[in-house]
Amino acid sequence: MRTRSIGLSLMAVLALVASACSGGSTPSPATSAAASVATSTLKIGVVTDVGTVDDKNFNQFSYEGAVAGATDIGAAAPKVVVPKASTEYATDINGFVSQGYNIIVTVGFNLTNDTIAAAKANPKIWFIGVDQAPLCITATGDPDTTKTPKCAGDPAKLLPKFVAIKYQEDQAGYLAGIVAAGASKTGHIGAIGGINLIPAVVRYIQGFVLGAKSVNPNIVVDTGYVSTSDFGKAFNDPATGKTFASQFISQKGDDVMFQVAGKTGNGILQAACAAGIVGIGVDVDQYLSLSAATDKSYGCIVTSAEKHLSNSVESTIKAISAGTAAGGNVTLDAKSNGIGLAPFTPASAVSADIQAKVTAALAAMQAGTLTTCPATCGQP
Repeated sequence: MRTRSIGLSLMAVLALVASACSGGSTPSPATSAAASVATSTLKIGVVTDVGTVDDKNFNQFSYEGAVAGATDIGAAAPKVVVPKASTEYATDINGFVSQGYNIIVTVGFNLTNDTIAAAKANPKIWFIGVDQAPLCITATGDPDTTKTPKCAGDPAKLLPKFVAIKYQEDQAGYLAGIVAAGASKTGHIGAIGGINLIPAVVRYIQGFVLGAKSVNPNIVVDTGYVSTSDFGKAFNDPATGKTFASQFISQKGDDVMFQVAGKTGNGILQAACAAGIVGIGVDVDQYLSLSAATDKSYGCIVTSAEKHLSNSVESTIKAISAGTAAGGNVTLDAKSNGIGLAPFTPASAVSADIQAKVTAALAAMQAGTLTTCPATCGQP
């Protein structure tokens, strides 16, 4: 039986939303649809990052949030487009624009600049950028891509229908680090990210290191990245992830592995389980999303550092429909219940002492009294 940890059953609640729906079981993207008879004329489109929509992670859960939001407001089921390469981001976004879509959800940091450009060019369309805040724009509302960006523009004023969502990944990573340190028998743990060019990935790992050291100051945390330039290998290549992690674990001798690499990370978790060590997932409850209870290649997952992706997208769509949404940067953190840990699997895998440390850390985060990221937060 899986037991949800005290204080960790979290729902992402945007400050701009009056209420949010509780989560339920994870539907399959292939079968998801708005269940109710359509009563809203809003058309919702989703552009994911490269990969697949059924990645059991970031793309899938963001998309499912759009499906849930459409159901809530009685809109038609969202259409989803999965780019084959980053060169298709702008084309796919503008495809929804040309078809008269009212809400366009773009998934992931990599789509930020193309979403900014589309939001400026189409001020009557709502855009939801998942993992895209804080926005850096010029005084005229364009992406600030200069070598030393000034970020002179105010997104809330210049892009009033662009809701840019950011999650404080370092907090979720910190909680995972506490669990990892408690689970380690050797004092040697590891974290593998997809690529260090994405601040969110780096923040997860930086928080993980600090969380582990809060339990054991002498613990060794080995970190690595699958690629330095290839986003496909970094986030959409489980085979490469498994090979990379297998070699990493063998060389470093880690007995706990935290993955921050999207679908590539599924292979990292398989390598961890094959090596007989503890695995920690990312973004969503990967014990559930990867069916670890029945698929033993993922059976070593004890928890996951979560962003509550589905609920944040769902809640934003509801706010837009209700007329209560406001554009600008939105940060979801422990205080707003936007991050957390998945249930421990099993609960006995995590000692009462470590569970207490997790609960105390979460409370300190909510109170704003705990530092979970270094001064170089998000920088490799």
